[in-house]
Amino acid sequence: MPEVRAEMVANVWKIVVAEGDAVEEGDTLVILESMKMEIPVIAEDAGRVAQLKVAEGDVVQEGDLIAVIE
Repeated sequence: MPEVRAEMVANVWKIVVAEGDAVEEGDTLVILESMKMEIPVIAEDAGRVAQLKVAEGDVVQEGDLIAVIE
């Protein structure tokens, strides 16, 4: 199952999808905020969101698991 990981240290500003949602490649899953910039986290594969591992307001570190797509 493809894993979606954080590429940088950031705050989870908004979660756009829910567990069970179908997503296409390129869909935004979560929006991170770092240094006043919004950074969309996109699905690299089409599938279904099996797990969301973050909540709005969380701080993620580089490499942290954000979501699992199946």
